[in-house]
Amino acid sequence: MEKKLKIKSEILDKPSIARALTRIAHEIIEKNKGAANLIIVGIRSRGDILALRIADKINEIESVKVPVGAVDITFYRDDYDRVTKAEVKSTELPMNIDGKDIVLVDDVLYTGRSTRAAMDVIIEFGRPKTIQLAVLIDRGHRELPIQANYVGKNVPTSGEEMIVLKLQESDGEEKVLLAEKEA
Repeated sequence: MEKKLKIKSEILDKPSIARALTRIAHEIIEKNKGAANLIIVGIRSRGDILALRIADKINEIESVKVPVGAVDITFYRDDYDRVTKAEVKSTELPMNIDGKDIVLVDDVLYTGRSTRAAMDVIIEFGRPKTIQLAVLIDRGHRELPIQANYVGKNVPTSGEEMIVLKLQESDGEEKVLLAEKEA
């Protein structure tokens, strides 16, 4: 029987999420001196939604249509043999990634293992110039030496707490919540 979640607080609402993604888009443009060499790649299943939103913001700001892709890390996870209900989705990269600046997008950065798996997927497709990481929430507790280049919000959490992200496209509502499992 799966335990229910107890919501402790709302961290970001819809306007706050939009502002964070706009700021991330501006930071990406600034660091990369424009958007000409960028490819935005989201980690399924919410990072791909955020990647599309960031690419749209960059297009608004720079008038450059940035290619967007998505990676499925299911078979690259180091706990794949323990994941019993993993839904496999496709990896879609819009073009040759050799020499490109890849911005990998994820919803929540926690241990760093999902990011490592996503980098493995990307490197199988080619040799990008750089791989950068953008996350909406960084909650700490790294197990691997991975640090985000762009962060919407840092949210220190305990090991018992979790971040719940709800997006309009997948959940019908838009917010980031801090939760914990009920006893």
